[in-house]
Amino acid sequence: MLHAASLSFASAEPSVEAVQRVLSVPPSPAFWAAVVLYGAAAAAFVVSFLAGRPIYGRVARALLAVAIVAHGVDIGWRGVERVHPGASVREALGFLAFVAAGGLLATAIRYKADLAGCVATPAVLAVLAAARLSPAGQEQAGLTSLGRIHIVLAVVGVAMFAIATIVAVLYLLEQRSLKRKKFDGLTFKHSSAPLDGLDALSHRLVMAGFPIFTIAVALGIVWVSQRGSTIARPEYPFAIASWLAFAAMLVTRLAYGWRGRRSAVLALVGFGAAVCVLAIYFLRRSLGG
Repeated sequence: MLHAASLSFASAEPSVEAVQRVLSVPPSPAFWAAVVLYGAAAAAFVVSFLAGRPIYGRVARALLAVAIVAHGVDIGWRGVERVHPGASVREALGFLAFVAAGGLLATAIRYKADLAGCVATPAVLAVLAAARLSPAGQEQAGLTSLGRIHIVLAVVGVAMFAIATIVAVLYLLEQRSLKRKKFDGLTFKHSSAPLDGLDALSHRLVMAGFPIFTIAVALGIVWVSQRGSTIARPEYPFAIASWLAFAAMLVTRLAYGWRGRRSAVLALVGFGAAVCVLAIYFLRRSLGG
């Protein structure tokens, strides 16, 4: 009887190989299609930006849209295989790239921002490749439902911040060209986006992402306390610094009327700190730390 019970208990407990298999599902055909399409979209954005011909911009945006569809199919397929965006940092990064690509497409359509596509599309491709092709690492210890919700919300918030930061960079580039009166410079190869519009869009994106990120930080604090983990970890100060930078961006705009360059700099600081958090988590999981 004891032997049978032992066998029953052993069969109910997943093996190390089973856990590792779930953590390292092979890339799907949709992933490779997304990689090719993102690369083609990036090349088309560069050609459109340098050649100054609208037809190439439309091709780039169409390729980006199809790439996002393929990326979404890949995420759905991995979910069917029990590997979802809240399962690990790698999966969260893949989801972040997906959300950021959608925001980039909306921005590119609204402002014909081919310069943003030149920079952001390769970044999306790099994040997706890192998420899918990096070592699976070890399973996250103590990853409860609360932890998974924290990860997903944090990724959505950071993705919104990423799009806001892209818009802020466009603002800084166009403002610099205007200030130096270089109307034949790179940012003015096409009709430029209005500075006020870029500033307002960046602000709206931060307004949308900040409550989500705030909830994610609060849930993260609860999750850490439940696990009994130490707070002396390098990612926590960066997370707080990111939250403070975006909070300062909102508060100073409301209380002191800060706009334009100062708000854009705060967005860059906040997003830079958020990237540090993701990088630390990613390296720790990939290297088995």
